[in-house]
Amino acid sequence: MSELMDARTLTTRPVVTLGGDAVAHVKDTVFDAAAGHITGFTLSGRGLLSGPPKQSLPWPGVFALGHDAVMIPGPGVLVDTPAAVARREALRGRVLGARVLTDAGTEVGTVLDLVVEGGTSGRVVGFRIAAHRALVPGARRHRHQVYVPRGETCAVSGRTLVIPVDATRYVAGDLPGFAARAGAFFHHSQKGTPP
Repeated sequence: MSELMDARTLTTRPVVTLGGDAVAHVKDTVFDAAAGHITGFTLSGRGLLSGPPKQSLPWPGVFALGHDAVMIPGPGVLVDTPAAVARREALRGRVLGARVLTDAGTEVGTVLDLVVEGGTSGRVVGFRIAAHRALVPGARRHRHQVYVPRGETCAVSGRTLVIPVDATRYVAGDLPGFAARAGAFFHHSQKGTPP
C-alpha cells in the first residue's frame, strides 16, 4: 500500500507539470463513493484573486499524487469546466459530515475526511471519523477521532455512509497506525478469512 494522506490536505496543493510549472491549485476533491476512487479535482487559479475555477483535472490526467503536489504530464490534461458544473461535481462526491453506519445497522460516527492512497491509484482506503461510543467505548460523541477502513461493500445513501462491520475491528487512532491496520483489513477481506 502506498503512503496514505487525508483528502483535506490536498486542498490548495499545487498542480505541477512534470516540467516544474505550477498551473493551478486543488480546490475540491471529487470522490466516487461507489467505485471508492477519486475521479478528479476542481481547481482554482494560482493567485489569491484568481476567481472561481474554470478548469478541472480528471483523475486520468494525474501522473502522481504526492504530499507536496499533484503532478500532471502537462497543462493539456486540464479540461474547461464551468464553475456551476465544478461545484455540482464536488457536491455529488461529498461525504464529509455523513453519518457512518455498519452494515449491521450500528451508528459508529460521522465522516470528517477521506483517506487517500498516494501515488497513481487515487484509491480511497478509509475515512477519518468522529467516533461514537459504539466504536470506541468511553469516547464522547463526536470528540474522539479515529481512522476506519472503507471496505468493498461501502455504500453512500443521502447523508449516510455504510461500511462493513468487520472494518470496525481495524480502527486506528492515527494515520501511520492506520496504514498497517488497513493493509491487514484488505488482506483478510481478499482472502475471505475472519479477522
